[in-house]
Amino acid sequence: MRMVVVLLSVMMVCVLLMDAMVESAAEFDPYKVLGVTRSASQSEIKKVYKRLAKEWHPDKNKNPEAEDMFIKITKSYEILTNEEKKASYDRYGQTDNTHPYGRGHHGFRHNFYFDESFFHFPFNNKGGQDFANSKYTLHFSQYVNEVVPDSFKRPYLIKITSDWCFSCIHIEPVWKETVQELETLGIGIGVVDVGYERRLANHLGAHQTPSILGVVNGKVSFFHYAVVKGHLMQFIEDLLPQRLVEKVTVKNNQEFLKSWHKLNKPHVLLFDQVPSVPLLYKLTAFAYKDYVQFGYVDQGLSETADLLRKFNLNTYAPTMLVFKEDVEKPADIIQAKGMKKHIIDEFISNNKFLLAPRLVNQKLFDELCPVKQFHRRRKYCVLLITGEEESFATGNEAFLSLASDNTNDVLRFAYVYQRRQQPLCDVLLKNKDSTLPQVDQVVILERRNGAGKILYKPVLGGWNGSKEDKHKLLEELERLEKDPSILNCDAVLPELNNELTSMFLTRWIYTAYDYLSEIIADLLHNNWREMMPLLSLIFSALFILFGTVVIQAFSDSSEEKQPKTKAKEASNAENGSPHTSSTSSSRPPKKNFVEVTELTDITYTSNLVKLRPGHINVVLVLTDSTKNILLSKFAKEVYSFTGSLTLHFSFLNVDKHSEWMAAVLEYAQDAVQIDTDEEEVYSCKVDYTGYVLALNGHKKYLCLFKPVYTGEDLDSKPEEEGGGSRLQIHHKLDRLGLWVERLMEGTLPRYYVPAWPGLDKITVNK
Repeated sequence: MRMVVVLLSVMMVCVLLMDAMVESAAEFDPYKVLGVTRSASQSEIKKVYKRLAKEWHPDKNKNPEAEDMFIKITKSYEILTNEEKKASYDRYGQTDNTHPYGRGHHGFRHNFYFDESFFHFPFNNKGGQDFANSKYTLHFSQYVNEVVPDSFKRPYLIKITSDWCFSCIHIEPVWKETVQELETLGIGIGVVDVGYERRLANHLGAHQTPSILGVVNGKVSFFHYAVVKGHLMQFIEDLLPQRLVEKVTVKNNQEFLKSWHKLNKPHVLLFDQVPSVPLLYKLTAFAYKDYVQFGYVDQGLSETADLLRKFNLNTYAPTMLVFKEDVEKPADIIQAKGMKKHIIDEFISNNKFLLAPRLVNQKLFDELCPVKQFHRRRKYCVLLITGEEESFATGNEAFLSLASDNTNDVLRFAYVYQRRQQPLCDVLLKNKDSTLPQVDQVVILERRNGAGKILYKPVLGGWNGSKEDKHKLLEELERLEKDPSILNCDAVLPELNNELTSMFLTRWIYTAYDYLSEIIADLLHNNWREMMPLLSLIFSALFILFGTVVIQAFSDSSEEKQPKTKAKEASNAENGSPHTSSTSSSRPPKKNFVEVTELTDITYTSNLVKLRPGHINVVLVLTDSTKNILLSKFAKEVYSFTGSLTLHFSFLNVDKHSEWMAAVLEYAQDAVQIDTDEEEVYSCKVDYTGYVLALNGHKKYLCLFKPVYTGEDLDSKPEEEGGGSRLQIHHKLDRLGLWVERLMEGTLPRYYVPAWPGLDKITVNK
C-alpha cells in the first residue's frame, strides 16, 4: 500500500512539473518581450533588440529583474531572427526548447537526457561568459591595440562562441584541455562572444559559431578540422612561419655558426633526442627571430655524434648552447629535463646580442645604448667607427678581444661601418675628414634623450688595435667610471640607416609563399565566404588590366600600322615620298648617313599635310649660308633614330619660306618666348636658324626645339677667319638627340594648329 502511495506521489509531482513547464512556455511571447508585431521586418526587430539590450544589460541596469529580462530579450531576438524557429512559433505558438514535447517527444528527451553541461549556461554571470572563459574575453579595441601587435611575437588561438550554441558546449571540454597546455607554452588565448562583440567577429571574418581561428603576424587563419587536441596543436604549429629553425648536422655545423658575422646575430643550438623540432622551441624562435638565429640537432642521428663529442654533451636531457663571435666555444649553456618556457626566455634574453654587434638600424641602437633614465642606470656605448676592407680586420679583432674581456654591465661595445652609416659618422667625426678613414676611431658616448642628444668623447690617436691603443682606451674607461664629466662634447645624432632593407625582397618572397599556401588551404576547404573579398579583388585587378590592354591596343592600332612595302614606296616616289630627295643639293654632306628631304611646295603635301597617321616629320630650319654646317650636325644627332619607321627627316630653307615659319610659330610663341613685332617677323629679322619642328600632319600638332648653347669647345681657337661663327652655328643643335628621345617618349609639349598654312609662296630676299 505504501508503495502505491509513493508511486502516485511521484506521478503527481511529474505531472505538476510538466504543467509548470507548459505554463511557463505559454507565458513566454517573443513578440511581447520585444514589443513588435508579427509583421515586423528583420531590420525593425534588430533595431528594437539593440535598444532593449542596451537598456536591460545587467552591467548598466541595477534592477534585480534586469538579468532575467535581458535573457528573455536575447532569447526572443534569437527566435525571431531564425526563420525556422520563428515559423515554428508562429505556427504552434512554441519553439523547440520552450515546449516539453516539441516535435513529437524530441524536445522532451533533450531537456532530461542532456549531460550536466547543459545546465551550465552563463546566465548568472556578467557579460554572458562563464568563469572559465571570462579571463580570455576579447573586445574590439583590445584585439586591435594588443593582440595584433603581440601576434608578431607569439601566435593567438581564438574561439568564436555565442549563447544557445549547443555545438560550442560540445567542444568545450576539448577546448579547456588544449588551452591549459597551450598557455604553458606562451600562446595567447582569446574568446569572442558574438552576442556582445559582433563587430569583432565580423572583423575577423567569423560568420558562424563555433569557429576557431589563429592569428600570427596580424594575419587570421581559420581552423577547419575536427576539434580534437592533436589537431589544435598541429594547427598552432602550422601557423608559425617556415624556416624558423634550421636542422644542423656535422655537414652544415660550421656554415651555420660562422654566419654570425653576416646576420649580426648570436646562434643557438638545441640538442634533443626527438626527430622533430619541439613546439616550445619553435615558439621561442618565433619570439626572438629578430635577435637570434636558431638551429636544432637531433641526437638520434648518426651524423650528430661528432657534435656531441665536440661539445662534450650527454644525451640524458635537452641541452641549449649559445654561440657568439667564437664558433668553437659556446658563450653560454643550459641543460635540464623538461625545460620550461620562463627558463628558456630568461636564457635567450641574457644572450640576445653579440659581444660587439654592428649597429645596423635605429632599433638595435636603442636597445644596446638606451637613453639615460637614472644616475644608477647609466649605459655607456663604446663605438668603433671602421671600414669593411681587409686592412681594418686587425683593429676590429683587437676591439672584439677587448669587448670579450669586458665584465662591466654599464659598458656596451659596438661598431659601425662608416660607408653604411655616413650621417652618424659625420656627426661624431665632425673635426676630421668625412671620407673613409685610414685608421679606425673609437668614440665613448652616452645618450641623453630620445631626440638623439648625446654626450661623447673621441679617444685621441685613432685605433689600430695595438697594445698602446688598448691601454689608452682602458684608461679612458677607468676615468669615465670615476668622473662621467669627461664626456665633454655634445651633439644630436641623426637616425641610423636601416641596413636590413636590402633583405626586403627575400622577406617579401617568403611572405608571398606563406600567403599563397594559406589561399590554397582555404580553397581546399571550400571556405568561399571568407575567400570572397580576396577573389573579388583578384578578378577586379585582372579585369582592369585586361581592359586597359584591350583599350590601348584599339586606340593605338591606327598609329601602329606597319609601313607599306618598299615596292609601293618606290612607286610613290613620283608623288614626293618622304624618303626621296627633290634635288641633289638636299642631301646631307655625308651620303648614306641619314636621308633628309627638303620641304618645298612640291613635297609639302605628301610630307606633312597627308602624312600617314602615327608618322612624324622632323624638320630642320636653316638658311643658304648655314645649310652644310647644320645638316652635318643634324645628321649626327638623329642618326641613332633612323631605324624608327614612323620618323621622317626634312629641312626647310627659311630664306625662301620665312612667312610660313612665322605663321606656324604663332601657335607656339608663348612657349619659345619669341617677343617680336609682326613687322619684324615678316621682315625676316627673327633668326630661325637651328630651330627644329616635329610635325604630326594627321593630328595637326607640332613640337618645337629651340637652339641651346652648351658652351662646349668655346675655348678652342679657330684656325681660320670666321671660325667662331662656324663654331656658334654648329652648337645650335647641341642636345637635339635628347630632345628626339623625349619626342619618342611622348613627353614633349604639343601645340595644335587649326590648319597647316600653304608653302607655295616664296619670300623675296631683300
